[in-house]
Amino acid sequence: MIYFDHNAATPLDGRVLEAMLPFLERFYGNPSALYRLGRLARTAIDVAREQVAALVDAAPSQVLFTSGGTEANNLALSSFTSPSCVAISSIEHPSVTEPAMRLQAQGCKLSLIKVNAEGVVTPSALEETLALKPKWVSIMVANNETGVIQDIGQLTKLLSGHGVCIHTDAVQGLGKIPLSFRNLGVQMMALSSHKIYGPKGCGALVVDQDARIKPLLLGGGQERGLRPGTENVAAIVGFGKASELAQAEMADRSAHLLGLRRLLENSLNSIEGLVIFSGHSPRLPNTVQFGINGFDGEMLLMQLDQKGIAVSSGSACASSGGHPSPVLTAMKIEPSLAKSAVRISLGQTNTEADIIKFVRILKNLVGRE
Repeated sequence: MIYFDHNAATPLDGRVLEAMLPFLERFYGNPSALYRLGRLARTAIDVAREQVAALVDAAPSQVLFTSGGTEANNLALSSFTSPSCVAISSIEHPSVTEPAMRLQAQGCKLSLIKVNAEGVVTPSALEETLALKPKWVSIMVANNETGVIQDIGQLTKLLSGHGVCIHTDAVQGLGKIPLSFRNLGVQMMALSSHKIYGPKGCGALVVDQDARIKPLLLGGGQERGLRPGTENVAAIVGFGKASELAQAEMADRSAHLLGLRRLLENSLNSIEGLVIFSGHSPRLPNTVQFGINGFDGEMLLMQLDQKGIAVSSGSACASSGGHPSPVLTAMKIEPSLAKSAVRISLGQTNTEADIIKFVRILKNLVGRE
């Protein structure tokens, strides 16, 4: 199979599995225990915390381990209890959008920050939102569907001095582009392990020391009492190792992916009627989303699957239910074109031969040979 859905999940790196195995087989002690097995597990967690922190230029004490990016985003939003306004970009992942809608149902005002036709949050759109005096703002680093990268540093400068707590979902940007929690000007940042060749079921919320966190769970003192429950030591160790590798190999990975993306886009541009979404904006080096008028994206997905090619029509965490992607709707993409959307998200094991085969099969399926 040719796997083109790395924004949904990446395969586990063999080096990561090797780091995890001792904590699945031999070092099984509870990290809260005081005896040797427990201390070994605690030390392993501490090392992983340092590795994750290093990848995003944060202090280890700022990293709170969670079960994944979704929990990290929910933990961040659960901390907002004011009846004042919450603002999120109109292209956020469901793990931000749905908790924000719950806050709205509880009486909080919710403002959606507009994006332009390329899927970019502009300074003017943010200034428009500031007129509503939000107390909490969330804008993602990079979109999971289009791959568009937001200029978070520029946007947070506009928000400074307005008493706003700023959160960013950095799940898709992690390991693909340089990130500095220290310099971005945000107070909370959500991360996930399985987007960087680490295990599923592990993530983190990076938290500024002044940010107030309200736990989703109660019943233990783990993670400073902010995320109680016995830690998944093996997964955390895997996340740490994956972070270490991502930091060391980021430049090479990015160059490889960007070369494949350029080949893919040049090939796709030869297909009549095909539109690459956000093609003129800064994007992740591995992500291309396109549409072809007159075709159904989910049908194309199934036809490609039958040919041994795994792609996506959008977010793996949202079911379209026959409706166009909310991200493409926010970009004001014409509905019929939006419903034809197919997302390709490349990974380290993909090759030029994979791209050539995919484009040949796609042309055959859409009758554009």
